[in-house]
Amino acid sequence: MGVFIIAEVGVNHNGRLDLAKKLIDVAVEAGVDAVKFQTWKTEKLVTKTADQAEYQKKNSKDVSQYEMLKKLELSYDDFLELKKYCDEKGIIFMSTPDEEESALFLRDLQDIFKIGSGELTNLPFLELIGSFNKKVILSTGMGTLCEIEKALNTLINAGTKKENITVLHATTSYPTEFKDVNLKAMVTIKNAFNVNVGYSDHTMGIEVPIAAVAMEAKVIEKHFTLDKSLLGPDHKASLEPNELKAMVKAIRNIEIALGDGIKKPTKIEEENKKVVRKVIVAKRDIKKGEILNKDNLVLKRASNGLVAEYFDLIIGTKAIKDFKEDESIRISEWKFVFLQVQELIMDF
Repeated sequence: MGVFIIAEVGVNHNGRLDLAKKLIDVAVEAGVDAVKFQTWKTEKLVTKTADQAEYQKKNSKDVSQYEMLKKLELSYDDFLELKKYCDEKGIIFMSTPDEEESALFLRDLQDIFKIGSGELTNLPFLELIGSFNKKVILSTGMGTLCEIEKALNTLINAGTKKENITVLHATTSYPTEFKDVNLKAMVTIKNAFNVNVGYSDHTMGIEVPIAAVAMEAKVIEKHFTLDKSLLGPDHKASLEPNELKAMVKAIRNIEIALGDGIKKPTKIEEENKKVVRKVIVAKRDIKKGEILNKDNLVLKRASNGLVAEYFDLIIGTKAIKDFKEDESIRISEWKFVFLQVQELIMDF
C-alpha cells in the first residue's frame, strides 16, 4: 500500500455544508485517499471564556474560542450527509472527534480515528478511542517522547493493536516555519517505538510533506481550502486546489522513485552499460602470440568487448590472433584467455 494521503478540511468549510461538499469534490479531483473533518459540540469542548491562539486571533474576528467554534460547528446530521457524499464519490470519510460524545457518534461512521495533537495527553479520551479497536492515527504536536509513550500504552492497553497505530510527527504552529519542522523527529519516533510514522504538515507549500515521504512516512496530512483569502483560522496555512493536486502528484512520483531498495541495474541501464562502460581494446596493432600488457592494451568505450574489470586478469596472456588498433578483445575470445590464465596459475 502506498502513502496514505489525508486532505484535511478541518474547519475550512466555515460551518457551511455546501462548502464542505465542494471541498470533498476538490479532494477527489486531487487524488487523495481520505478527506477529513473535525467533529465537536462546542459546549462540551471549550469554556465560554477560553482565549484564542494567536494565529486564530489574526485570522478570525471572534473574541473567544467558544464564539469562533460555535460558528464553525457542523451538526451530527451534517456529518451523516458528508459521510454519504464521500461514499458516493469513492473517497474515505474521516473526522477527528474533539470530545467524547462526538467520538461515540463517529464510532460507527469511520474505520480510522485521527486523534489531534491537543488530545495527546488526554488519557481518558485515548482510552475511549482505544476501546473501539479501530485503526488510529495519532498526532504528536507539542509532545515529548515520554508523552507519546504514555499515549501509545493507553491506546494499546485499551484494545487497539500496535500495528494499527500510526504516529504523526507535527508542529502545532499555523503556519509552521521551516526552522520549527524538525522532520528528523519523525524518524526518532519510528526508532523509539517501532511504529509506523507519518507527518501532519502546517508549513506553507508542499516541500516538507514530500521530504517526509522520502523519509518513509506512511501517512501525510495536509490542510486545504477553496481559497486562502477566506475568513477563518486555518485558510492561510492551507493549500488551494491546484497546490493540493501538485502535492499528491509529487508524493506519488516520490513513491515510485523510492523503488524496492535492491541495488541492481534497471532494464535501461543494462542497455546503457553497453555504450557507457569501457572495454579492453588494442592500443596499437598486436600480433598473434604477443604478450598482452599495458603497453598494447587500453580501456575505451566501444560497441562490444571484454569489460574493464577483467583488464588485470588478461595481462601476461598471449594474443590468440592479430588485433588492429582500437579493435576490441571480444567476449567470445574470453574462453581462450581464461584457459591461458588457468595455465599460468598451474605453472605458478
